[in-house]
Amino acid sequence: MNQRPRTVAIVDDDKIFQLTTSRTLQIAGLAENILQFDNGEDALKFLKEYAHQPDALPDVLFLDINMPMVDGWMFLEDYAVIKESLTKPISIYMVSSSIDPRDVSRAHRNENIVDYILKPVSREKLAEIMQKQAEYVSSQHLADS
Repeated sequence: MNQRPRTVAIVDDDKIFQLTTSRTLQIAGLAENILQFDNGEDALKFLKEYAHQPDALPDVLFLDINMPMVDGWMFLEDYAVIKESLTKPISIYMVSSSIDPRDVSRAHRNENIVDYILKPVSREKLAEIMQKQAEYVSSQHLADS
C-alpha cells in the first residue's frame, strides 16, 4: 500500500517558502491538503481545535525555527504537552536556513522532530520525506490489522 500523506502543514513566516513548498507539493502530487501558518501560535491553536478530528490534522508538519510570537522551539514545548491529546501522530520536520550547530543538535535531540532540513528544500527531498511518511503509515496500518 503506497498511500501518500493527505495533509501537510507549513509553519513558517516566510511567505515565499510557504508558496514554493505548497506549489511543489501540489504539482508533484505529494499532498492533497496543505495548511499554512505564519507562526507557531496559530498552528498550535489549530492543533488544539482539531485534536479529536484526525482527518483535519496534518500527517507531516514543516516547522521553521525563527518566527514571530511563538517560534519553532516554543511550538515544540507546547506540542509536547498537547501531543497525547491528538488523535493521530504528526511527523515534524524542522526546516530552517540556520546552519548553527546548536540548532541542528537541539533539533536532533528533540524526540518530536523526525529530521532537521536546510532551506531551500528541493522537490526530491520533499518526495523522499513523503515516501518515508507513506511507508510509516502503511506499516502502522499493517500493525493495526
